[in-house]
Amino acid sequence: MSEAASSVVVQKYGGSSVSTAEKIRTIAKKICDRARSGHRVVVTVSAMGDSTDELIALANDVTGPRTSPSLREMDTLLSTGELVSSTLMAMAIHSLDQDAVSLSGQQAGIRTNAIHGSARIASIDTARILRELDSGRVVIVAGFQGLDETGDVTTLGRGASDTTAVALAAALSAERCEIYTDVDGIYTTDPRIVPGARKLQEIGYEEMLEMASLGAKMNPRSIELAAVYGVPVLVASTFDDVPGTLIHGGEPTMELRRAVTGIAIDRNVVKIIVRGVEDRPGVAAGILQPLADAGISVDVIVQNTSDDGTTDFTFTVGEADGQRALDLVKRQQDVAFRDATDGGELAKVSIVGTGMQNGPGYAATMFSALAGAGVNIDMITTSEIRITCIVSREDVTAAASALHDAFELDRAE
Repeated sequence: MSEAASSVVVQKYGGSSVSTAEKIRTIAKKICDRARSGHRVVVTVSAMGDSTDELIALANDVTGPRTSPSLREMDTLLSTGELVSSTLMAMAIHSLDQDAVSLSGQQAGIRTNAIHGSARIASIDTARILRELDSGRVVIVAGFQGLDETGDVTTLGRGASDTTAVALAAALSAERCEIYTDVDGIYTTDPRIVPGARKLQEIGYEEMLEMASLGAKMNPRSIELAAVYGVPVLVASTFDDVPGTLIHGGEPTMELRRAVTGIAIDRNVVKIIVRGVEDRPGVAAGILQPLADAGISVDVIVQNTSDDGTTDFTFTVGEADGQRALDLVKRQQDVAFRDATDGGELAKVSIVGTGMQNGPGYAATMFSALAGAGVNIDMITTSEIRITCIVSREDVTAAASALHDAFELDRAE
């Protein structure tokens, strides 16, 4: 790592942090203070407040209920939200006598694949950013967007400004990436659901990836990138000057040696049930490949025992992808089936912790706690450091509270 690159800090501010002119001015002062302390600062911003949802609603109003907007045009439309907030932030910084420049994803050198709506970053040419930093400017990069090989604007998926920030930090060999948001760190579970939830001072990439994949505050793709490139990530409050949570890959502390680190919750789960599927090799690939091609992530998968040569194939996706996933299953031609339906109002509740890898009894404790709280389990999936149960959405509070108590997560080690 070069001496020049070592002083780079990448900051990201979410939509709620830049939702008003007053908030933008407050953050601009914070950025200027950081720049004047000797750091070379790159900032990624999300669209202001609910502007992305407003643009989606506007697109739907224009096309009408019978036509879905083109994904290409939607990407071009939605990318404008981040352009607005990045240019306003640059203006606010200028007003404080600090030089700054706003860059679109294209101007910042972010190149992606061509999957509109959920593109993946292929590379970042940092030449323009480094040139601006060398000129003494703060660089404001519009998050959530890039340019594909055909020259079209792409977006990276909802919540992907985190991914933009971490990718920039990796490409610039930044000393760390700082994610500023409306919470002051990562908690053992959602404090809005369990009042006794405790903020973690630090957490490892592996555990954070599991928690992020299951609904915690960070975008999972950003944690994957951070882990691959060894980028330390600080999650902290935008406006409250309190310590946040450091996500890193260093040696675990005593706290991180606790068997269960946290309870992850995802309220937005849809179950897709494909009934009467011929039981033969290739069924899973035939059903799921169209979803993969469309950039839809599948989580829990269950295939029932064959009955008279047919079986039922069930999997879960995020609620936002539920209808699209069902439509893709129905349109695919590789696998014959009797019918396909979806079921909503579900949630995922998971215990996460690297300490579970070499110890027995955690599943039994989890299931006993859920049974004691009267929570019925619909589906179960596991990894080396996670056990996930699909439950009714109305049971989330009871489930999370019971598990938090069962594993004594309110107590610091």
